[in-house]
Amino acid sequence: MLVNPGDQGEQSRYAVFNVWKTAVEQSLRRERAAGLTINPSTDAAADLGATRSRLYDVFVAPAHVIGSAVRYGYVPVGSVDKSVQAVLVAPTSSPITSLGDAAGKRLGLPQQDSVVTYLLRGEVNASNSTIKRHFGAITESRYQDALLVCLQIRRCDVVAVERAVFDRWVAAGEPLKMVMQSKVVPGLAVAIKPGSSLQPEALRAALGSNLPATAGLKLQAVAANAFEYVSTLGYFTPRLLPGATVVEAAAVAQLMKTGAQYIDTRNDAEFKAGHAAGAKLVPYVEKSAKEADFKADEDKFDLSKLPADKSAPLVFACNGPECWKSFKASHAAVKAGYTKVHWFRGGFPEWRAANLPVETQ
Repeated sequence: MLVNPGDQGEQSRYAVFNVWKTAVEQSLRRERAAGLTINPSTDAAADLGATRSRLYDVFVAPAHVIGSAVRYGYVPVGSVDKSVQAVLVAPTSSPITSLGDAAGKRLGLPQQDSVVTYLLRGEVNASNSTIKRHFGAITESRYQDALLVCLQIRRCDVVAVERAVFDRWVAAGEPLKMVMQSKVVPGLAVAIKPGSSLQPEALRAALGSNLPATAGLKLQAVAANAFEYVSTLGYFTPRLLPGATVVEAAAVAQLMKTGAQYIDTRNDAEFKAGHAAGAKLVPYVEKSAKEADFKADEDKFDLSKLPADKSAPLVFACNGPECWKSFKASHAAVKAGYTKVHWFRGGFPEWRAANLPVETQ
């Protein structure tokens, strides 16, 4: 099981994790579940990859992680009764009144894998731009409350935070206004892997009775379609890659029959959990932003593990359209002079869904 408490202060993160850990242990003891391992996480980007690889039986995480899990077959169990909405905030005296007005302005943003950043990135992508292109400069902060200072000292023209944070600032007398808002998404939620011996209703009832009211956590039922909006936003890759051919599962299988090498760019744990039969692991270590204009020098990819023959047919894949590793690896191969680069955008989830041969280690 994985528990990611979401966007909170360091001490709050630890406290929320422990609340959930205790509630889960008590709930699953009642359900007679054994062999439980509970893993804390503060890296939602890695958690998104884990949902696609189905590395965990149970996720407790923010909406964008659970939305990804639901897309890949997980069953939503419930969510806390505090929904989340991303808002773009400016001083009341600012002439900025919309996302369009904020073009070229200085943006304050939570960490890259925050649900707020995920939602804002998706809204900007929907307007046919990227955060880097739309805004003149970006200041990132691990804690949302620090972004208020960014506005106060005029280092930021606008900042992105949760609606609840904005409401708290305004209640405290801060002269601020909303200039854009996303749709509402569920708060911290729970999902279980398909085929699990755990029953959603029983687990929700058990967790509900074991989560202390003093922690402000009340679990309620949630439908899969509640995550439809958030699961379509965020880190989706482009549909085209100059210099490479975008291919689907059937074409990949045919390419491999004629000698093409399938390059799996995920990490070792994901590869061992399941990969296309015959694939070769060449991990793409990703630090750059999940955007078309990413900075390749921030990442690591060992091109020496690719064939020496630049005319060799290659297929690059990772964990589906939300996974940028294969996009970036394909880009690196094209730049290095490889002439037969195929980008398998659907990656391993599409391969598995097509019932093509899978190996595990």
